Amino acid sequence: MTVVLYGIPNCDTVKKARVWLDQHGVEYVFHDYKKAGVDPVQLGQWIDDHGWETVLNRAGTTFRKLPEADRADIDRDKAVALMTAQPSMIKRPVLDLGDRRLVGFKPEAYAAVFE
Repeated sequence: MTVVLYGIPNCDTVKKARVWLDQHGVEYVFHDYKKAGVDPVQLGQWIDDHGWETVLNRAGTTFRKLPEADRADIDRDKAVALMTAQPSMIKRPVLDLGDRRLVGFKPEAYAAVFE
């Protein structure tokens, strides 16, 4: 199983997740979705697993700077379109374990998976 950590390298939460993985000897591949983009099918899978409300980072600057019309009446399809166009709106990090994914970073959640 290849563990993939999706995020943006300068994000503080992603940095914390990477440090945790490194300190616990977890091998992973890092996917910078700001540079490499995000696959809409994969994004759809994350949303199927966790709901668009969890995956869409509405607290971030990118989302808050959107025009009111873009922030209104969000449904699954609109959320996918927003996050595909601007991956910075995806909650970070997403840890893909193959059979499941974790959204966000909580040390206790990572420990439950790897320890």
